[in-house]
Amino acid sequence: MKKYISILTVSVIVVLAFLSFRNEKELPQIENEGSVKELPFIKNEAFKRGEMLTFRMHYGIIDAGIATLAVTEESKDLGGRKTFHIVGLGKSQGAFDWFFKVRDRYETYIDEQAIVPWLFVRRIQEGTYSCSQDYIFNHYSEKVNVGEGQIYDSEPNMQDMLSAFYHARTMDLSGAKPGDIYSINAFVDKEIFPVKIKFIARETITTDLGTFKCLKFRPIIQKGRVFKNEEDLNVWISDDKNHIPILGQCNVLVGSIKAELTGYSGLANLVAKVN
Repeated sequence: MKKYISILTVSVIVVLAFLSFRNEKELPQIENEGSVKELPFIKNEAFKRGEMLTFRMHYGIIDAGIATLAVTEESKDLGGRKTFHIVGLGKSQGAFDWFFKVRDRYETYIDEQAIVPWLFVRRIQEGTYSCSQDYIFNHYSEKVNVGEGQIYDSEPNMQDMLSAFYHARTMDLSGAKPGDIYSINAFVDKEIFPVKIKFIARETITTDLGTFKCLKFRPIIQKGRVFKNEEDLNVWISDDKNHIPILGQCNVLVGSIKAELTGYSGLANLVAKVN
């Protein structure tokens, strides 16, 4: 089960499944070390402070858990730059909680203009597996400090596994054609991980919240381990400037997992809801 959760969390959208808040802690000091490097400016019309997204998780017929993602009202400086503070809450529930307890949290501080992370925090507890990470990104020197004296080389505009989701939401998808592939590099578990998603089609889907115009994407995954076929993992995001996940569904070797949007507030734009 640990393996299934790990693969889902590196997908840009399915990472929403298991998130939670952390306790307040002192933020690190990030120096530009005399660098004159300019960070990019990314036009962001997708999200703003005050946004809240709520999801319900299903494992087969079992309601497995709930999750939220929030762009807080907080504005902190990191690396001499203003940031968005993204936090979330998630846990297993009901019968699923009896045999596989999930108490995880992910958090990121994202540069307001460049939409890149300065600090990534990960605290996860999934069954008997636990993990604690604090990654400090220095985009001036293109390094990632993972603690205990370990510093890794990075690349321009490197993302973490949560900031990658918000960066992806800022992309202009108005001209997307079936088969187009979008790629974002994320630093995950001390490695650079290429997150790739393929646009499939424009579809209208109905959930408990209503009917939405959506863009269907399929993360490009490794077949044969958790997933039988590439088609086993699909994500539908709203076909509007918000690009919020409406539904994520995947078939794994021992069943199926579904994440469904159950509530939203504080969006930056009107949502593409039909009724």
